[in-house]
Amino acid sequence: MQSESISRRLGSLYRQLLEHFGRQYWWPGETSFEVMAGAVLTQSTAWQNAARAIANLKNAGCLNPAAIRRLPTEELAGLIRPCGYFNTKARKLQALAGWLGKTCGDDIELLSGTGTATLRSGLLDVYGIGPETADSILLYGLNRPVFVIDAYTRRITGRLGIFPDSGKDYDDYQRLFTANTRPDVALYNEFHALLVRQAKTACRKTPLCCRCCLLEGCLTGKNGGGKEL
Repeated sequence: MQSESISRRLGSLYRQLLEHFGRQYWWPGETSFEVMAGAVLTQSTAWQNAARAIANLKNAGCLNPAAIRRLPTEELAGLIRPCGYFNTKARKLQALAGWLGKTCGDDIELLSGTGTATLRSGLLDVYGIGPETADSILLYGLNRPVFVIDAYTRRITGRLGIFPDSGKDYDDYQRLFTANTRPDVALYNEFHALLVRQAKTACRKTPLCCRCCLLEGCLTGKNGGGKEL
């Protein structure tokens, strides 16, 4: 598919989702560190579970990098138990807090002077932070124009025939969006949030095509791949 065609289709996809669902107002968080911590805690779990873990950290006065570093790992794990995989995620949070201490002395605003590629490389060197988590931190926590790719994005673009999921990796999908959309934080924020909403509402593993606002242009739906309620 030619780049111009992909650009048009992605633009149409965004407009359809925005018209259907409205703005999503992502990512919930009062501080940059809360958003960054949330990106770690929501790995392999629903956001509601991560939100409960964040609330526990807030109530304990521990939702900041210095406090995270000071807490014994077992105690931190107990606080974030609602998010699942709490022992591993405790170590991940402490690794992230350690990186922030070394990189900016816990003053996240100081990171504004560091290039996005440098920050991304640094985050990917932190224990437990892969591309999706790193890009979530960059986009939602640090306001960098980086498109977040997840399983929902792969599923939707594949079913629509925009970018079939065949031998493609994370960077391939990310290039699909960055090469065919303007590099804009607000756009990337909203687009990713809308794709998540669409995947949870209709484009599930077993698609509920009767709920889908994209059915008319969906190859899977046209081929009878959906499920009726």
